[in-house]
Amino acid sequence: MTEDKTYLINKLFKNETIRTVWNSQEEKYYVSVVDIAGAISNSKDKQAYWRKTKQRLKKEGNETVTNCHALKLKAQDGKYRMTDVVDIEGMFRIIESIPSKNAEPIKQWLAKLGSERIDETFDPSIAAQRAIDLYRANGYDENWIAKRIKGIQDRKQLTDVWKDGGITEGYEYAILTNEIYKEWSGMTSKEYKKYKGLRKESLRDNMDSIELILADLSEEATKRIASKQKPVGLEENVVVAKKGGKIAKTARRELENELEESVVTSNNKLNYRYIDDKAIETQNNK
Repeated sequence: MTEDKTYLINKLFKNETIRTVWNSQEEKYYVSVVDIAGAISNSKDKQAYWRKTKQRLKKEGNETVTNCHALKLKAQDGKYRMTDVVDIEGMFRIIESIPSKNAEPIKQWLAKLGSERIDETFDPSIAAQRAIDLYRANGYDENWIAKRIKGIQDRKQLTDVWKDGGITEGYEYAILTNEIYKEWSGMTSKEYKKYKGLRKESLRDNMDSIELILADLSEEATKRIASKQKPVGLEENVVVAKKGGKIAKTARRELENELEESVVTSNNKLNYRYIDDKAIETQNNK
């Protein structure tokens, strides 16, 4: 497994540093189990605590332990050692298995999350309202939220049109999306996320109003052209995707000429920091 070694400052656990590895190929996080166990158990020897917990979970036949990966992570003494890591889903399962009062708030949150998902199957509007409330809690203004919710609806309409044109595979949708983005922004969606310093986070959620409008325009134009011309297969849909992206590109250029600055920015909405090994070493040497 190829990974980019990076530390994530995670405020869920008493502001302790939880060693977290971002796997760029799988696009998911792997979290140090030792750090998680230590943070919620208050154990003076978190390594020993995790060894005992791991033995217990193995005896119980816990699949999460079986699925643990081992990666070299940087320890406090600066040396890299093999360390058990799990993905985010596995992390929550391990938290649920640790008998600690510090884990209770997280366990309660997980239980609440489960009941909310059940409620949403009977009333889908709950999910929509929850999304709006989350955007508000993260500081997004009402105009931005309205544009984002409409963009989600418009995106579904676009993928439906692509489906009618014979697009069925996930990688095909990704190719078409990248063609649209490359045309108007000059970057694939993955390059755009990297430019903004994002990893797992949503690209659209980290766009400002103008970027969001251009992204929506490019997809709306693609949808309407595709509905009119009815392309079939990936090759014909790629041609249409580029046309849709070009329309947004024209709008972008005209606006930038008036503003005399780029409207595609590296700004994001992150409320935490990523710190890589080199940055940590620089800080420690000061």
